[in-house]
Amino acid sequence: MAALDPKAFLTSVFDAAVAAADPERTIRAHLPEKPKGRTVIVGAGKGAAQMAAAFEKAWDGPLEGLVVTRYGYGAPTTRIEVVEAAHPVPDENGLEASRRLLDAVSGLTEDDLVVALVCGGGSALLPSPAEGLTLADEIAVNEALLASGAPISAMNTIRKHVSTIKGGRLAAAAWPARVVSLVVSDIPGDDPALVASGPTVPSTGSREDALAAIAAYGMKLPAAVMAHIRSGAGDAPTPDDKKFARNEVRLIASAAVSLEAAADEAKRQGMEAVILSDAIEGEAREVGAVHAAIAREVAIRDRPFRKPVLILSGGETTVTLRAKGKGGRNSEFLLAFAIGIGGVGGIDALAADTDGIDGSQDNAGAFCDGTTVVRMRAAGVDAKAMLAANNAWTAFEAVGDLFVPGPTGTNVNDLRAILIR
Repeated sequence: MAALDPKAFLTSVFDAAVAAADPERTIRAHLPEKPKGRTVIVGAGKGAAQMAAAFEKAWDGPLEGLVVTRYGYGAPTTRIEVVEAAHPVPDENGLEASRRLLDAVSGLTEDDLVVALVCGGGSALLPSPAEGLTLADEIAVNEALLASGAPISAMNTIRKHVSTIKGGRLAAAAWPARVVSLVVSDIPGDDPALVASGPTVPSTGSREDALAAIAAYGMKLPAAVMAHIRSGAGDAPTPDDKKFARNEVRLIASAAVSLEAAADEAKRQGMEAVILSDAIEGEAREVGAVHAAIAREVAIRDRPFRKPVLILSGGETTVTLRAKGKGGRNSEFLLAFAIGIGGVGGIDALAADTDGIDGSQDNAGAFCDGTTVVRMRAAGVDAKAMLAANNAWTAFEAVGDLFVPGPTGTNVNDLRAILIR
């Protein structure tokens, strides 16, 4: 491995993880039985268009339907309509898409089949404010959630209590039709009810849970939103509701599967690989500092793993916004990691979102090594100041270390790959 190109190697590992979640590979193995009646496709998420295209190729019967994805994430389809809307802040196109999805499943019979194609990003793409609330209210909720540092489970429990489509409500609207949900999980622990706030999969998160999370993370939500949640009018259906009795949920791709594929690719190239966890959560900068400590320990003392080795982890960290810099959770993780390994040789790392976009910029994440902080300083960038200002994108852009693969068509959360030679 003496001639190893670290960036090329880490990119190949990322590509293997994404390929393992490729909709064309995964959907064909999870097709439901054909119904006596209609087959209606609904869906939402940053990979929903690619899932729809893959389903069309695999399904040899009649079908119809609609999915919504992020602007610029569309894919060619012939029978399933693809519409685009805003992410991570909802917009009017998302509002209209939600209305059309609810219309698409109305008036069905028990002989009909609804196939829901659900993946990460669907929460923002499906604004559908409850009665008495507005799109502006839902946008305010979303912005407060993104800035709060709350874990995704808490976020989605709150979201479903101000929505008419999340928390299983889309599946309830399809009753008495059978609903089969094909889910690509971007959630630590792979609870399908939390992916895209579970439009077709009810969860047990209660109104009390939502209120507790709002208080715990100091969220400032509109008065109308708080009144709605407290009133109980927004209570979502529970998993034991008879409307879900015939439904089925199939997890077709996840971080765990993709991490295994990444490890296999590393081993194919002659590099030992270990997986820390597929469900790491917490503040991105703190998780980055912990990963840096592990990497230093391996590089300097050959423990707890012997080098050379590739250390992999997945999950979804959070960022508590302290300023209005540019970046996302992966670049923030990696900037803290770069600071933590500063001056230590033989360490290279990539942190990236498997959907191809980290935060609101066009990068999936970034690369770093033991010289990153020094190179940033030479470029006139103070790494610690950039981290304090949530400005990791600017820091990595200054040294040409952004990772920009473009939209991947899938989303199984974050991939962190640390190579220690």
